[in-house]
Amino acid sequence: MPKTKKDSLKPDPKINPQLREKLLKETKNPFYGPRRILWFILFGAASLGLLIMLSRVIAGENVLGSDFGIQGGAFLLFGLLIWFDRRKNPQE
Repeated sequence: MPKTKKDSLKPDPKINPQLREKLLKETKNPFYGPRRILWFILFGAASLGLLIMLSRVIAGENVLGSDFGIQGGAFLLFGLLIWFDRRKNPQE
């Protein structure tokens, strides 16, 4: 007899309950770890670029406003992505 949709929603007694909970969390928020690593790498790159750009301004060099805006926007964007992509529940 083929499995129905209701049968597939029932917990499988062969699966460890802790593993099942972990897998369910992963389906709700896939690739959490790699995504966070990517956000931190891009935030670091934007921070470094902004720092270099600010040092050039302090040194008296001309910096285009559009370049400064792009760098500042990247800094804010990746900072917000880190903030909004965090886990709300510390137990997760």
